[in-house]
Amino acid sequence: MAKRRFEMYQYRQVIHRMRMGQTDRAIAKTKLMGRLKCAQIRAVAEQNGWLAEVPLPDDQSLADIFKSHVPNPTQDSRCLPHEDQIQKWFNAGVKGTTIHRALVEQFAFSGSYSSVRRLLQKIHKDNPAVSCMLDFAPAEAAQVDFGKGPTITDAFGGNQIKTWVFVMTLCFSRHMYAEVVTDQKVATWLACHRRAFEFFCGVPHKLIIDNAKCAITRACYRDPEVQRSYGELAEGYGFLISPCPPRDPQKKG
Repeated sequence: MAKRRFEMYQYRQVIHRMRMGQTDRAIAKTKLMGRLKCAQIRAVAEQNGWLAEVPLPDDQSLADIFKSHVPNPTQDSRCLPHEDQIQKWFNAGVKGTTIHRALVEQFAFSGSYSSVRRLLQKIHKDNPAVSCMLDFAPAEAAQVDFGKGPTITDAFGGNQIKTWVFVMTLCFSRHMYAEVVTDQKVATWLACHRRAFEFFCGVPHKLIIDNAKCAITRACYRDPEVQRSYGELAEGYGFLISPCPPRDPQKKG
């Protein structure tokens, strides 16, 4: 039941994006679903008139319609008889194109590379590579960073304005504070922290940051240099600054 609700949520999100004028390629980049399935959903939406500004049917009606119109790409997959062999090749680090070629040469495989790729994506999803588990106590830490925001249009001058999103996420509860800003200056960074603390009605013991220039002036594995004003803010509010160590260029993977 929960899986079906999530699928209907995805379908609604995809149809909403189609209504807003996004192409199947643009929707696929959001990772909601692939281009092939987007095309199938677009065909169903056009057939039912859902791309106009009309209310969508309830989840049960959507599920019934899509069940009969949108096939599951993993159903009747020609890869299924060779799934065990594909799994072995995947575990050995063989690339998808090589796996497809080997299937054709060794088993007279008649399926497309896309069917192999879909199965590999499922295998990868079912076997994620996890290096460690992060565990935090309440109020122990929060993660802070800037992310790219949407480009907005000035209502008066018509100018295009770039934006960023300041995000602070509590590591234990995953509660989040987010704020759209128009620059990444030190003053903006500090002010966003203050408003986030006011929003949470408290200050975490430690803030984990991804070496933003407004916070860390020199990223270093052992001795990172903290921006002076940010250091003073940490001292005043009583939290620790924990920069993420930069990746070692000598290590691969």
